[in-house]
Amino acid sequence: MDDDAREESENRSDEAALAARLSRLGKRLGDERATRLPQQDVRRTDSSALGQGLRLSSELVAGVLVGGVFGWLLDHFVGTKPFGFIVLLLLGFVAGLVNMMRSVGMMAKGDWRLRK
Repeated sequence: MDDDAREESENRSDEAALAARLSRLGKRLGDERATRLPQQDVRRTDSSALGQGLRLSSELVAGVLVGGVFGWLLDHFVGTKPFGFIVLLLLGFVAGLVNMMRSVGMMAKGDWRLRK
């Protein structure tokens, strides 16, 4: 009988200690959650970065394609074979780069210039 009473008192003290530890842990977790800044969803930032990369690459490809098509048309109708295509292809490449920088906002800030 004494053993049963002793076990019961030990179980009560163990449960009380466990409950106290649990409440301290809950309080610490609550304090930590309150001090942390809300984190953004990682998937959302990854997908927006992917979208921005695809948009920028399509700006460059579109510039090159438009320049190439106009150069080919110029060569075809005027008869200036490879020169119109080459010149307008290079101009399309430059226009694509300018559009990319404008999309990123580099040209508005003036960061595209070489600094000494």
